[in-house]
Amino acid sequence: MRSSASNQFLVNFRRKPPLNWILLCFISVLALIAIFSSSSSRTLDAFTSSPIPDLYNTYRRLKEQAATDILEIRSLSAGITHAKEFDICGKERENYVPCYNVTANLAAGFRDGEEFDRHCEVSRVGSRCLARPPKDYKIPLRWPAGRDVIWSGNVKITKDQFLSSGSMTKRIMLLEENQIAFHSEDGINIDGVKDYSRQIAEMIGLGSDAEFHQAGVHTILDIGCGFGSLGAHLLSLNLMTVCIAAYEVFGSQVQMALERGLPAIIGNFKSRQLPYPSLSFDMIHCAQCGISWDEKDGAFLIEADRLLKPGGYFVLTSASSKSQGGSLNGKKKNVFMPVEDFAQNICWSLLAQQDETYAWQKTTDAHCYASRKQGAIALCKEDYDAPAYYQPLQSCISGTTSKRWVSLQNRSSESQLSSAELEVHGKCSS
Repeated sequence: MRSSASNQFLVNFRRKPPLNWILLCFISVLALIAIFSSSSSRTLDAFTSSPIPDLYNTYRRLKEQAATDILEIRSLSAGITHAKEFDICGKERENYVPCYNVTANLAAGFRDGEEFDRHCEVSRVGSRCLARPPKDYKIPLRWPAGRDVIWSGNVKITKDQFLSSGSMTKRIMLLEENQIAFHSEDGINIDGVKDYSRQIAEMIGLGSDAEFHQAGVHTILDIGCGFGSLGAHLLSLNLMTVCIAAYEVFGSQVQMALERGLPAIIGNFKSRQLPYPSLSFDMIHCAQCGISWDEKDGAFLIEADRLLKPGGYFVLTSASSKSQGGSLNGKKKNVFMPVEDFAQNICWSLLAQQDETYAWQKTTDAHCYASRKQGAIALCKEDYDAPAYYQPLQSCISGTTSKRWVSLQNRSSESQLSSAELEVHGKCSS
């Protein structure tokens, strides 16, 4: 009976739905439309009101955080703890230079100048710390003013050291309160470096030092650079001059040059090669640099030959001693005669001599060394051209088989690469 009643109700409903059901369905549809339209409007407003940069900033932060998390995970997986913050060193290590410890070197048996060389194996320091600046340190003046004027408190040198200095590039500078000036108020360099630079240019056949580029001279190694006066002047002529000097506890030439914004490193000829590849420099300059070039069977001159490019120049200036009167010629002979004799064995030709300054030029002929019969220097093996830095001084000539054996004089005045250099370095596409 229930079944028949239900069937009758469904039949009646299908035929004509009740009015109240129709109204209920219509109201429900309207409510759903209102709800969905409100939700979509809020969603659209949220997207349109959010600034795009915030999305990018959020993405960048998440990316940086993810990179940090990955590094931390790698450190934890490798058992590495977080980096330890170093303490500040004591005042006694204000001028500390790693691998240079004269006392430790002497105790290890190094003598004859090698105690001032780089020996990391005997100068290890147990605790590490951050070297503090000098007490009166000030931010250097901006270039180019900082090239000619520095703060005296930034360098470890005293007025007495200035006054006792007498070399070509270490004559008296102007000391004014807390500054050191390297030229006078009228702009003339008071140590005569401009005249000296012009003299060198004339000795190698140029009209002035402004023509160095025309002779192929672009890079210069200044050994024992003093206060860097020559390098500062040549830099104004667009010539790159690198200062190299031995380690000094006080009055460091390297420290002075670096403070002026000039390239400089600590280096010593005594036992090891300088940290430069063969055929690196167009000119090597030594003005009273304290090197006895004839020692160790000419090994120092052989090292200079290794560094010089074919056709490069070697300029040597010795201290004058007019107080010796008539013995000056004998002094010149004693100083330069061994150099002149050995220079011929390594195919250097003497270009000129003025007063106490001599200028030699390296050969451009790679076969010249092998053609020497008397006093000939052996050639190094072919694979010797690319050794690790700080190798012992050698007694053989290197670089003759290198593709970088390109004469300076083959370059154009516009400093463009020659065809031989383009073969080595390649050509940049425009």
